[in-house]
Amino acid sequence: MLWSDVRKTYPDQWVVVEALEAHTDTDSRRHLDRLAVIDICPDGTAAMQLYRSLHRQYPHREFYFVHTSRTEPDIVERKGPVIRRGNASVSER
Repeated sequence: MLWSDVRKTYPDQWVVVEALEAHTDTDSRRHLDRLAVIDICPDGTAAMQLYRSLHRQYPHREFYFVHTSRTEPDIVERKGPVIRRGNASVSER
């Protein structure tokens, strides 16, 4: 599914998606070429909680939570190692 299809199918909603095909451009922007909708959430907090749960269960899969009001997901990759402490993550630069 394309992001434009997700937006049409689930207008103005929080969704958790999995990137099935994606690439990163020279500006560190992640482009989701093909994705699957995992679930629809009532709000951003619920979407983030589901994302965290899925990420813990399947750390090698690429999950995101985003609101479909965005014309593009606008995902920027972090540079450098990330240290996770509890529920927070800190980027070491």
